[in-house]
Amino acid sequence: MSSFNHAVIEEFRANAGQVGGPFEGSELILLTTSGARSGKPHTVPLGCARGDGELLVVASAAGADRHPAWYHNLLALPLVQVETGAEEYEAVAVPAEGARRDALFARIVRAEPGYGEYQARTRRVIPVVALQRTHEVPSQEGGIAGKLLDVHGWLRAQLALVRELAREEPSGVGAASLGLQLRQHCLAFCHSLEFHHRSEDADLFPYLEQQHPHMREFFRRIGAEHRVIARLQEELVRALDAPGAGFSERVERMSRELEAHLDGEEAQLLPVLRALGA
Repeated sequence: MSSFNHAVIEEFRANAGQVGGPFEGSELILLTTSGARSGKPHTVPLGCARGDGELLVVASAAGADRHPAWYHNLLALPLVQVETGAEEYEAVAVPAEGARRDALFARIVRAEPGYGEYQARTRRVIPVVALQRTHEVPSQEGGIAGKLLDVHGWLRAQLALVRELAREEPSGVGAASLGLQLRQHCLAFCHSLEFHHRSEDADLFPYLEQQHPHMREFFRRIGAEHRVIARLQEELVRALDAPGAGFSERVERMSRELEAHLDGEEAQLLPVLRALGA
């Protein structure tokens, strides 16, 4: 991180999003992406715009001929953290394409002409990215049981959105923009699901098995289900490059497998986790 960005980030966080100097009076956010190769968090201050109920950022890089690193990061790992000064939340980053991108960019340039000057400096089409806030599905329960329900609720909500996008996938006008929505939300779902299952296999399940040896066969069965779902997840990610024939069917199969898995896991684990009282 440059010393300039570091100073802006510190001032932003110390003053609830208010930054002086060249940014005084401008609306800034902090965007945290995960490194495309390293997976490590990277935070950058960005100007933002609002349109159609969405928060928008522009990958201008001051008119450079290459996209900024944060844009490459969010293409690989779409789940990002947004800080506005008033709140912090999770979002899926979805670049706009085609006519939608052009309309959004024109609107932004009318408000901030500098972006038009940046576009004039480069042949690349400067991306406009919508930061689509994820739907939080908080449970009414605390402790580890509540955390499990929160994660499962988030996964169910994201998968439901992916199913909806896959069913609506059109051809012709608008297909490019909807395709990127499908890709980004599907990747966000798949990466989160993979992380959740790995955490369960590496940490939660071995701990619970020590406390409840009689559940050994249950954990073996759940581990096998994780492997089946992982294969479906890998197939989905590969199919994102060409989400045509059969893609919606892949999503539907994932939905059936995952819903059955989550229901069965909750039925067995929630009583145990509640008994822990943690």
